[in-house]
Amino acid sequence: MCFLTGTFSYLCLFGNHCQPGHFIPIPETMSSFSIFIVEDDKFYGEYLKHYLSSNPDYEISHFLTGKELIANLHKKPDVVTLDYALPDMNGAMVLKKIRQFSPESQVVIVSGQQDVSTALDLLKDGAYDYIVKEQDSRARLWNVLIRIRETRALKNQVEMLQEEVGRKYDFEKTIIGNSQAIRTIYSLIEKASNTNINVSVTGETGTGKEVVAKAIHYNSARRKKPFIAVNMSAIPKELLESELFGYEKGAFTGADTRKTGRFEEANEGTLFLDEIGDMDISLQAKLLRVIQERELVRIGGKETIQLDLRLIVATHRDLKEEAAKGKFREDLYYRLLGLPVHLPPLRERTNDILILAKHFADMFCKENKLHQVVFSSEASDKLLRYSYPGNIRELKAIIDLAVVMSNGKVLMPEDIVYSHTSRPSDFLNFGEMTLEEHKRIIINSYLDKYQNDIPLVAKKLGVGKSTLYRKKQNDEI
Repeated sequence: MCFLTGTFSYLCLFGNHCQPGHFIPIPETMSSFSIFIVEDDKFYGEYLKHYLSSNPDYEISHFLTGKELIANLHKKPDVVTLDYALPDMNGAMVLKKIRQFSPESQVVIVSGQQDVSTALDLLKDGAYDYIVKEQDSRARLWNVLIRIRETRALKNQVEMLQEEVGRKYDFEKTIIGNSQAIRTIYSLIEKASNTNINVSVTGETGTGKEVVAKAIHYNSARRKKPFIAVNMSAIPKELLESELFGYEKGAFTGADTRKTGRFEEANEGTLFLDEIGDMDISLQAKLLRVIQERELVRIGGKETIQLDLRLIVATHRDLKEEAAKGKFREDLYYRLLGLPVHLPPLRERTNDILILAKHFADMFCKENKLHQVVFSSEASDKLLRYSYPGNIRELKAIIDLAVVMSNGKVLMPEDIVYSHTSRPSDFLNFGEMTLEEHKRIIINSYLDKYQNDIPLVAKKLGVGKSTLYRKKQNDEI
């Protein structure tokens, strides 16, 4: 019997014998629920069908033999209630066929067979529950169906949320920019997403390495499975092995319960090991073995656990150079390398600075229910003249603060506050750049330091004023 109240349907646990308080709320958004009854006793099968039909959401079919059921498994029922003793095959044989042709279907054994060992074997082989035909069996079946349906609804909700997360990680919306470097990264992410190749992401702190890892995962075939991130530098080396691989109860003092490691948690999904270059070399041999064999044994355990996951690693270090120094295993380096994705520092992506700044400002205003702001030309110039040692992470913090400090309409240069002061010596560590790019950064640093006083900057740098005016007019600085 079903009663509609507000936004929920309330299902009675005991059919036509409902008592107050015997209702469980089921969200109305749940779709119809298909149940196949396999029962060679025609009277009992029709009795169950009539009883369960008191819930109008249930779509029920009755089959007298195992062969009839198997011929209809392509319809993918949500639940199969299965009698063990059928005229053409036993319940174990039918259960095996269901697992083969409709693995998502839950199987509930409803049988007069009371042998405990038979029930245990069927449960081990994948049956959801085993109900003996007794006076209260229909009520027990009703309860089991409700549990299965609730679990199915929760699973559907999780899958919907994961699909939504996947849409949010459309990499062309989360990795913002229009530079050639970013377009190259888009291409690499797409290639990685279409395969299971390991990926190594390199770049300075704050360049967005985890964002790239998530973009690869949530655009891959593994997007509905876990994404597990581990910051290797944040875990003490004496705890890292148990954190990654887990341990059994009693494996060491303090191991009061079994612990599942991060590799197991990420199984069938993606494991992201951030700052892999900080991993102690004494543990690298075990990591190499796990990656090679695709299996692990928990600390203190004997059971071998098979692994099927994608591995993405990230580091701000040059692992090849670290390997040459003996600080990182060369064989592990080549195992991890896979598809390399290098994220350039923001100072080498000057064309993307204003695009990112606008994106962060719009996002901050939306999250805080503020009117959108625009950047004055002076504020834009100031943003372009800074070197961003903290990269994208620092730019976001700067823009969030600037929006708060602004008048709510226009961002002015005084709203932009830097936590670092760029010095000419900073540019020695800027990596590989052209001479003109170095000149632009140095000139902009001096203009920022001396409040756009071009004559003074020209004097400090030993260049003609006309040179600086010309560069400014041609947007070269």
